[in-house]
Amino acid sequence: MSVRLDKWLQVARVFKTRTLAQRACTGGRVKLNGSTAKGHRPVSIEDKLEVRLGDWTRVLVIKKIEPRPVPKAMARELYLDLSPPKPTLDPIDRIMRQSPAYRERGKGRPTKKERREVERLNRKSN
Repeated sequence: MSVRLDKWLQVARVFKTRTLAQRACTGGRVKLNGSTAKGHRPVSIEDKLEVRLGDWTRVLVIKKIEPRPVPKAMARELYLDLSPPKPTLDPIDRIMRQSPAYRERGKGRPTKKERREVERLNRKSN
């Protein structure tokens, strides 16, 4: 039995949705047995997957194939995880990854006073 790569990634809960899995495959962030793979490629047992998630690369060996989504506890049984530990972010890197200014949704455009405050903060950081 074989299943599409993007579908298996979603069933195994590597990605939350099949669309995200498909985008990762299309973007070249998923390798199947050492070569870049598209989402439509079939997977089989003992295939080795390398999935790049930001700075971290997960290495998974497929142990079981399920065609439909399974509970989270059962999803861990679908693969053997050979991944290195997830890297911890340096506190400065964590701050740098945050968006520069947060604005509540629905607040509209910033007022002139708010815009000046943002510009002042930007000048200080440079």
